[in-house]
Amino acid sequence: MKRRFVRRIELTGALAADSYLHDVPAVRYLEAAGRLEFHSDVTFLVGENGVGKSTLLEAVAVACGFNPEGGSRNFSFSTRETHSELGAALTVVRSAYPKDGFFLRAESFYNAASYIDTLDEIPARSKALSSVYGGSLHEKSHGESFLALVQNRFRGHGLYLLDEPEAALSPMRLLTLMGEIDRLTEAGSQFIISTHSPILMAFPGAEVLEITGAGIRPVPYRETEHFTVTRSFLENPERMLRILLDKDAGE
Repeated sequence: MKRRFVRRIELTGALAADSYLHDVPAVRYLEAAGRLEFHSDVTFLVGENGVGKSTLLEAVAVACGFNPEGGSRNFSFSTRETHSELGAALTVVRSAYPKDGFFLRAESFYNAASYIDTLDEIPARSKALSSVYGGSLHEKSHGESFLALVQNRFRGHGLYLLDEPEAALSPMRLLTLMGEIDRLTEAGSQFIISTHSPILMAFPGAEVLEITGAGIRPVPYRETEHFTVTRSFLENPERMLRILLDKDAGE
């Protein structure tokens, strides 16, 4: 079996009895099963809003030593303590340790970029940071800065956790990201990605873990709701809109 930076996660700690986490489907699955296995270089966590994709990914990031708001293990900024207690209750089982790593989340990317700029103001680090990150991320558009970070900062043989990267990227830039993921997996990296994007889910050889109220299970990406709904809409948008708008009007 291939050596992995995250082979499985285990729920080994106790959550507070009154924690909202007990109502989150992803956490309920961990409480029942005790563990979640990762079998591929690229794993996608998919499901409806509210099932716990980002909560689970954030907890894995915290358990691996990453800053909860994003960044590498060396990032220490905190805008607001909003991450859950789940990360402290997880144990990560590995068969290898990464040389590189990054937790990249769309919702707090601005905060991470601002922290990088703050470090860039330190004379001893400024030139090094400019070369590592391709210059100030705030001087680029959201999508451009997102990709610049991946292309310049992700070095390979790393663990990369991405939370809904499609929020920053156009369809064409998603294809660019897929090329970067391929480059980095060829260089010995592992990705765990929370996403709603059927484009990303098509990455060759990826495992798609679908989170629902019934638990977490691997599914072919063509069987995900994301793929079937998107395909149905694109094949006949007029029909779907007519059904949707007529229904809304009737109510």
